[in-house]
Amino acid sequence: MRHGKKFNHLGRKTAHRKAMLSNMACSLIEHKRINTTVAKAKALRKYVEPLITKSKTDTTHNRRIVFSYLRNKYAVTELFKEISVKVGDRPGGYVRIIKMGNRQGDNASMAMVELVDYNEIYNPNGKKKKKSTRRGRSKKAVEANVETETTSESEATE
Repeated sequence: MRHGKKFNHLGRKTAHRKAMLSNMACSLIEHKRINTTVAKAKALRKYVEPLITKSKTDTTHNRRIVFSYLRNKYAVTELFKEISVKVGDRPGGYVRIIKMGNRQGDNASMAMVELVDYNEIYNPNGKKKKKSTRRGRSKKAVEANVETETTSESEATE
């Protein structure tokens, strides 16, 4: 029985699964985008997102923790120098999975895994939309309303 087991075993023994996810994470960090099956993509997301979160604070301890997962010093260096700077203000969700259809040979469902901030199609020129809430009126609406009230008051006094 698999009660309480929350990760996909991917039909592999533990050592093989850890090595595969480590290699896939290093490839994702190096190339910013990889193609794989949907099941492996979902497992990779759970594997790599905590590592990216750790890379936001550049300490020796965090570097050693990330290196114990990745086992590739070039990937660790790139993660801490480039990727952590680019995703510094993002609170999570660093990886995007885009389904691409089925593979010709065995009909496995394929997906493209990419780092969110490195796709210029979805994020043109690196401009991010400011997060807005729907709780109250925005500043622009309040300023526009104040301007219309002042102009209507001045017209009323004339």
